[in-house]
Amino acid sequence: MSFRLDGVGLTHANGFTALADIRLCADQGERIALVGPSGAGKTSLLSVLGTALMPTSGRGEVLGQPLQSALPRLLRTRIGTVHQAPPIPGRQRVVTAVLAGKLGQWPTWKSLASLLYPCDLPGARAALERVDLADKLFARCDQLSGGQLQRVGIARVLYQQPTLILADEPVSALDPALALATIRLLVAEAEACGATLVASLHAVDLALGNFTRIVGIKAGRVVFDLPNEQVSLPLLHELYASEGQELPTQATESHLLPEIAAHAAATRAACC
Repeated sequence: MSFRLDGVGLTHANGFTALADIRLCADQGERIALVGPSGAGKTSLLSVLGTALMPTSGRGEVLGQPLQSALPRLLRTRIGTVHQAPPIPGRQRVVTAVLAGKLGQWPTWKSLASLLYPCDLPGARAALERVDLADKLFARCDQLSGGQLQRVGIARVLYQQPTLILADEPVSALDPALALATIRLLVAEAEACGATLVASLHAVDLALGNFTRIVGIKAGRVVFDLPNEQVSLPLLHELYASEGQELPTQATESHLLPEIAAHAAATRAACC
């Protein structure tokens, strides 16, 4: 078992309820896409799974450790998180940002030494090659575009080789073709390492084209949890009803659910 959430809720100090009665579990090695409208609670759910936020109700277990009693540092060495906006210092070199993926696994002396001189240049270069950024090895992070910085964050997780990969809108700053290639890279990495992959995605077609299990989130609750092939157009429309008629897609894999592409085209025609 990779994780289990049993009636988990998350209420912030200001009284806002971000998650309510979340019941979700995953076996090791599953590929799960979280979909739903903006503000649905997808990021909060990933933050709970990543131990960045502790639930205020219910019980949870991640990688065999109860959430409420787990030692975050020990657990986080096995969890890799890809952020929508990676928290990487601008003055940091790309190589240092990538190698930071294993700081929690290295002894203290090696972590400190790597800040002065990178300890594993070949490893960092190999991870960057996989996201087409090998030429940026010694560039400063504040010299990169938003999309490049997002790929540095992905390279860091690839280098870390975690047991659980959490990706929060990991391709939001990338063009459609690169977004598709990056999602496929994350899926391939998870499969190769036997890691569980949970990703929140804005584009419905990216989720349907690359993940075996789709979880719909709305208003902090799980609306549906289904195998890919059981996700229907009416179900998706109900999930995104608050965001208008057109479903969000990347226009890269709409052929995998033809009715999404047809509906989008009809909606645009009606508007014009």
